[in-house]
Amino acid sequence: MNIEHLKNKFYEYYGEKDNILCFFSPGRVNLIGEHIDYNGGYVFPGALTLGIYAVIRYRSDDIVNLKSLNAKETVTFKLDDIEYKKEDGWGNYPKGVIKYLLRDYSLKGCDILYFGDLPDGAGLSSSAAIEVLTAYMMLYPILKHDIDRVELSLMCQKVENNFIKVNCGIMDQFSVAMGKKNNAILLDCNTLKYEYVPFELKNYSLVIMNTNKKRELADSKYNERRTECEKSLEIIKNYKKVSNLCEAKIDDVYNCIKDETLIKRARHVISENERVVKAVEVLNKGDILSFGKLMNGSHKSLKEDYEVTGLHLDTIVEAAQNAKGCIGARMTGAGFGGCAIAIVESEYIEEFKDIVANHYKNKTGISPSFYTSVIGDGVKFLG
Repeated sequence: MNIEHLKNKFYEYYGEKDNILCFFSPGRVNLIGEHIDYNGGYVFPGALTLGIYAVIRYRSDDIVNLKSLNAKETVTFKLDDIEYKKEDGWGNYPKGVIKYLLRDYSLKGCDILYFGDLPDGAGLSSSAAIEVLTAYMMLYPILKHDIDRVELSLMCQKVENNFIKVNCGIMDQFSVAMGKKNNAILLDCNTLKYEYVPFELKNYSLVIMNTNKKRELADSKYNERRTECEKSLEIIKNYKKVSNLCEAKIDDVYNCIKDETLIKRARHVISENERVVKAVEVLNKGDILSFGKLMNGSHKSLKEDYEVTGLHLDTIVEAAQNAKGCIGARMTGAGFGGCAIAIVESEYIEEFKDIVANHYKNKTGISPSFYTSVIGDGVKFLG
C-alpha cells in the first residue's frame, strides 16, 4: 500500500493532510491446529503482511468520522452516543472498540480513513484487524509504545463477543496484536501462555489460496462439531480424569467411545494437537519440509475425520499438493469454503498459481484468488 496515496485520499475526504498519523494492522492465518481452540489445545497462528491501513487525525471535539476505501458506508457519531446500528455495517467494529475504551480512558474525537488489502470474507480475520487497529490508534496519543497488547486483544475480543454479538475465541485478536515478523505464535487459548516460534521460509513462500466459495455451512457445522467434541469428552470422563479433549490420548478414544462419528471427531482433535506440538519441534530445527508434511496430514484429518472441508477446499488443496514446488497445503479456518494455505518454492510460484487455478476452475467453475505473504509484525505505527 502506498501510504502517500492514502494520505492524499484522506485530504480528499477531510480537506487536510497536516497532523495525521498512519498505522497498520495485519490479518492472520492459523498455520496448523484447526478446531483445537475450543478443545483445550494449542493454536499456531501468525500475522500476515496483508491487512488494514489507516490514517487518523485527532480532533479537539467529541465527533468521530469513519470512512473506508473498501466500503460505501460513512459513519459519524459522538463519543457519548455509541450504539450498535445495523446500517453502520463495518463501522460497528470501531464503534464498539471506542465505546469500550471510554470505560477506562478519556478520548477525543477523530477522523479516520481505512483501507484494507485483505480478501473480503476469506477467513483471514479482517474484523480482528480493524478492532485492534482502532484500539491501538485511539490509545497511541495516551500511551505511545507502552500499550499492553495482551490486554488490547482481550478487550477487542469482548467487543466482538458483547457488542458485535459474535462468540469468537481469543486467537484472532491475539495474533493481530502480538504478531512478530518471521515468527508464528504457539498459543494456549485457555491460559494465554504463548511463545514465539521461528517461521523462516527462506527460499519458500506462504501462498494463501482463496476458493472464492462462501462458507455457507461453516457456522452450523461449527456448532455441530463443538457438540460432538463435548459428547466425546463426557464419555471419556467416565473412565479417565481429563478437563478437555486434548488431554486425552488416542487409546482413550478407542477404549471408551463406541460411536464411529465421535471416534473420528476426537481422533482429529487429539492428532491435530499432536501435530502442533510436532510443528514447533521441527520449526525450531529449521525443518520446513517436515512442517509441510504436517500440513498435509492436518488437511487429511480435517477432511476424513472432522469432515469440514468440502469439494472446493479439497479440490484446491489437492491441486496444490500435486503442483511442482509445493511442500505442503491445507485448509485454514472454519472450513466449507474460505481459504487454504500452501508453502511453495518461491521460484515456482507463478507456475503453481496457473496449475492450481486451472485445475480448480475446471472442477468447480470458480476462479480462485492467490495472495503471497510472509509472517509479519502485529499492529504498528507507520509514521
